[in-house]
Amino acid sequence: FLSVTEDLVRRRAEHNNCEIFSLEEISLHQQEIEKLEHLDKWCRDLKILYLQNNLIPKIENVGRLKKLEYLNVALNNIERIENLEGCEELKKLDLTANFIGELSSIASLKCNIHLKELFLVGNPCTEFEGYRQFVVATLHQLKYLDSKEIERSERIKALQNYPEVKWKIREQEQAYLLKRAREKEEAQRRMQEKKDKKKKQMDSKFGFDSSDSPQEKPNQAEGDGEKERCRRAENDEEDRRFWEEPTPYTPESRLETHRYIEEKRRAKDNGRESKKREKPPWTLITAEGKVLNVNVPKLHFSLKDDEENNQIILDLAVYRHLDTSLLDVDVQPTYVRVLVKGKPFQLVLPEEVKPDSSSAKRSQTTGHLVVTMPKAKEIILAKQKVSASVKHSECNTQKKNTRNGQVEKLEVDPSKYSFPDVTKIIQEKEQTGQGPIKLQPQKVTEAKK
Repeated sequence: FLSVTEDLVRRRAEHNNCEIFSLEEISLHQQEIEKLEHLDKWCRDLKILYLQNNLIPKIENVGRLKKLEYLNVALNNIERIENLEGCEELKKLDLTANFIGELSSIASLKCNIHLKELFLVGNPCTEFEGYRQFVVATLHQLKYLDSKEIERSERIKALQNYPEVKWKIREQEQAYLLKRAREKEEAQRRMQEKKDKKKKQMDSKFGFDSSDSPQEKPNQAEGDGEKERCRRAENDEEDRRFWEEPTPYTPESRLETHRYIEEKRRAKDNGRESKKREKPPWTLITAEGKVLNVNVPKLHFSLKDDEENNQIILDLAVYRHLDTSLLDVDVQPTYVRVLVKGKPFQLVLPEEVKPDSSSAKRSQTTGHLVVTMPKAKEIILAKQKVSASVKHSECNTQKKNTRNGQVEKLEVDPSKYSFPDVTKIIQEKEQTGQGPIKLQPQKVTEAKK
């Protein structure tokens, strides 16, 4: 069975920095909990406790929660109200849709003097004749029962008829408890039958497997496929029988349904795991050494030939919120490979590149992976074009100058060329003198000589 674990409580205490000793509110709903324990030791300061939609059969181990004000145990397998006397501050108790048939057990709530709201909707006891009158007369402190306010006149009337109503309730309760005893016996019998049936199936299966002849081994693949189909058909038939078979709504049937679903889910997960293990590796390079184009993650991409900078740029549209640690880039001279969460993307390049000079970056806006790969062959055409364009622009400027009547030759352009200042030669030597101070005067004298 599943119980309340410290790990579960800590995960549910994120709002309290994962500290459990000072917790005042915790939600443990839909956790398939079958036993309620440890909370009274770990979370003494709890005021609100949500435990709805689990498989808890009994209220226990909450009696030490002195500060508890609201307890929600709706949609569980609880059959009687008990062990809440120690919850001195309890104001609201929700027992909706449980299996409480022992209505007289509400007498244990007399100790909870602050209890104002009680919910028992969906329990078998609510079908009893005189149910509401009995609860109203038994628990004087209640203000609301099943979301309906208890009027003063209703309480007076309930107290007047209390002895008669109490006797009726006892009779109905006894009849219900006998019915429950029969249901438990029936549930045990059905469980035993299922166990025996499963054992027979396993035995027959084992016998069938051991009787396989060695001559049938060549057709093993066909046999496996046939077995898989038969197994699937059997599972579908079993599913249909399980869900179509009429069963009473009891704690046992609810537990059985949960176990059945859990078993099916586990079998499905195991099947997926085995399929993952059996999956053959992706073919990225053929036996002949031919590199293939592969896009297993099915991502959009673009490959740009940047002639101006003599490089190839790959833009791979990886998911924006994907962690970069899940990407693995490998650049080779003739191809580039990117593993996205273990799935390979591979592209053959149109030209040989330099893997050592390549770089990979993530775009901050789109999250795309941009791989820049310089080409292996150096091309100087781009530089020649640039120099030609510069010359062309210089010619244009010269023509413009001639139009303005100011003709100047480039060789004697004062802005670009200037006569050296002889007076500053020694000064420059002094400035460039480095090393120990003792050696600096010698250099200066040498310059003067």
